[in-house]
Amino acid sequence: MAETAWHNDAVLKARKELPLIDVRERKPPWLKVRAPGGPNYLRLKRLMRDANLHSVCEEAHCPNIGECWEDATATFMILGDVCTRNCGYCAIAHGRPTWEDREEPERVGGAIGDLGLEYVVITSVNRDDLADGGAAHWAATVRAVRRHAPRCRVEVLIPDFQGDAAALQTVIDAGPDILNHNTETVPRLYRLARHGGRYERTLELFRRARATAPGLPTKSGIILGLGEERDELLATMRDLVAEGVSILTLGQYLRPSAQHLPVARYYRPEEFAELAEAGRALGFTHVEAGPLVRSSYHAKRQADSAGTRAEPPPSRTGHPRTEPDARTPLQ
Repeated sequence: MAETAWHNDAVLKARKELPLIDVRERKPPWLKVRAPGGPNYLRLKRLMRDANLHSVCEEAHCPNIGECWEDATATFMILGDVCTRNCGYCAIAHGRPTWEDREEPERVGGAIGDLGLEYVVITSVNRDDLADGGAAHWAATVRAVRRHAPRCRVEVLIPDFQGDAAALQTVIDAGPDILNHNTETVPRLYRLARHGGRYERTLELFRRARATAPGLPTKSGIILGLGEERDELLATMRDLVAEGVSILTLGQYLRPSAQHLPVARYYRPEEFAELAEAGRALGFTHVEAGPLVRSSYHAKRQADSAGTRAEPPPSRTGHPRTEPDARTPLQ
């Protein structure tokens, strides 16, 4: 018994003398954010759970979730939380989706109306298992938001629908205020990072949008730190300007887990500022750039800065939109 006690004491002493090693990836100090937990954050989280809704803020481990949710801003993710693609940088679960919820558009619209939001971003996982990639569900969601919150501007952050022009048009016909599709990285890294994606398909999406809806502002985002070179990045930005993209977001890639692609480098805040200047010089109306910037971060401010419409667009039927009921915004 005494020998056992002596052995345990020796083990504890040895452990105390061993150096502590932090096996987690060390990040620069400018990437530190406060843990979420404010009252608005907790209330919005509860609403998401009660309505069985998903947000990309949670699913993609966004570092800005505390700031955005506390400001009553969220990016709603439709069509489930399992993606048919397995991109090397993305934290969202991948696999074979079995989820189908025809009532989701109304729940999303109702939640946005109840919160009295003035600007929302809607995104989705890739649903390559569906014939239209989920485009009809997308359109139903946008229309539900219009019914429940007529004054709310709607930004759609869409997948590429595998290049299906009819699916893209279905979403455009629903009347979003901004059409967003993330380019994510430079062409050379698509095979490594964007499984199932095609760079030319991304450009073609914007080309088709400009041809069929020339007045619809378009937006894209690029994550930095996957191994891109500066000249590649600037060339990609020029390609987007050439296709009429007016708003660009640039943010730092943060590795979600050891199973994802490693960070090739961390960009300093002043590098992001310089790239924002370069983007504006290339012709973007607005560039939001910074280590913690994500596609929907400060989305309303981006839209305002780019001069997009402050009121919802006229309905596709030509009828005026009804005035909303009085709403109680999230306090």
